[in-house]
Amino acid sequence: MSGYGEPVGEAMASHPGVDLISFTGSVRAGLAVSGLAAATLKRVALELGGKSVAIILDDADLAAAVKGTAASCFVNSGQTCSAHTRMLVPESLYDRVVALAVEAAATYVPGDPLNEQTRLGPLVSARQRERVLEYIRKGVAEGAELLCGGAEPPEGFERGYYVKPTIFGRVTPEMTIAREEIFGPVLAIMTYRDEDDAVRIANDTPYGLAGGVWSGDVKRAEGVARKLRTGQVDINGGSFNILAPFGGYKQSGHGRELGKYGLEEFLELKAIQFK
Repeated sequence: MSGYGEPVGEAMASHPGVDLISFTGSVRAGLAVSGLAAATLKRVALELGGKSVAIILDDADLAAAVKGTAASCFVNSGQTCSAHTRMLVPESLYDRVVALAVEAAATYVPGDPLNEQTRLGPLVSARQRERVLEYIRKGVAEGAELLCGGAEPPEGFERGYYVKPTIFGRVTPEMTIAREEIFGPVLAIMTYRDEDDAVRIANDTPYGLAGGVWSGDVKRAEGVARKLRTGQVDINGGSFNILAPFGGYKQSGHGRELGKYGLEEFLELKAIQFK
């Protein structure tokens, strides 16, 4: 079935003839689906929002780490649930990382989405653009350092749902742009003292969908990755694996998609005993 969420989605979630609902969308909609499904005790698999982090350790290839994180943040104009929108860096490397990040953002020039050379197209709607711009304004109001981008429309693209690739520096964990999913091309750079501090900041979020760790030592990166409360972690820009289970912790949902585990979500176990 297809159609708008209110008539079709509500009917499916509440219908006793439907055994399972698999839903991808916002936390707000996921809560609504879960509430309706509870009346018939049907199973629910949810893939919801994210506020994923990229931890850059002090021995990482900085140029590769910053470029890779920017690519994850800005892909699909930032409208990706697993986008790495928080970049955690050692305080001692902050200035170098900022310079690299601003340089990377400059390569994401807004353009016509039908042009194959375009790296940053418009957002999905005027409503979503205004939502993203409001987060940018809030970031400035709460004291984050606007390094590039901003709430003004890109030059030459005053018409359309365009938002400049935007990077904030000196973001602290309690700021709104560090805690809430923006779903637009906005990157928050944060600093940490040591690995334990980085893990603490990374996990201090209601979400837990994806993340990344960058290090010159793969074993060290793996150790940090195992401490992150998130459903998937890329090490040194590891590419997306469609055979690996995909899904989140906490308010990023429950259940898994893709691979063997994605199929198992739709199965019920049955035991048959013989004498």
